[in-house]
Amino acid sequence: MEAVVSELADSGYAGTTVERVAARAGIAKTTIYRRWGGIDRLLAELMTEHAAAEVPVPDSGDLHSDLRALARAVVDMLKDPPIRAAFGSMLAAGTLNPDAREVLSGFLAGRIAMMTVIIDRAVRRGEVPPGTDGAEVIRTMTILIYGRLFILGEPASPSLADSVAAIVGSAAAGGSLLSPPRETPDPL
Repeated sequence: MEAVVSELADSGYAGTTVERVAARAGIAKTTIYRRWGGIDRLLAELMTEHAAAEVPVPDSGDLHSDLRALARAVVDMLKDPPIRAAFGSMLAAGTLNPDAREVLSGFLAGRIAMMTVIIDRAVRRGEVPPGTDGAEVIRTMTILIYGRLFILGEPASPSLADSVAAIVGSAAAGGSLLSPPRETPDPL
């Protein structure tokens, strides 16, 4: 997995191949094909493993503290130059390449699903209205972080994390991130 991160950082998504990863890792390319089937499944596993290992689900008993801890953990992870370069490469590729987008979407969906418990707990504590869409809260925070880091080029800092967490926490507490109402069939 270290070889994949290094290869993404050096070559970008388009230049990262099974052959190059295998050479960097000092293994046969058939080993990668046998275990992962190809580069996209290898990248998906890398992102899934990294997300689970690097960003634990915070549980401080307070929505704003939990969102701040989560945002800081994501920003801290992206301070690591090879990880930031690899992730930036995946984000850039995801805008044009359907395979890269699928890997990235799968990674984000898994991360979001894992973190929605933060919002579920906040609903039970009365910090956000019932019906708050946990996935939308986490998705909004994630997009704000990635946008500010990778599109606007802001430095990965605690103040960026705190700002994003405060914005999203206030929006959730104010009822701006509710689940869409279910459509009822028209009886006519």
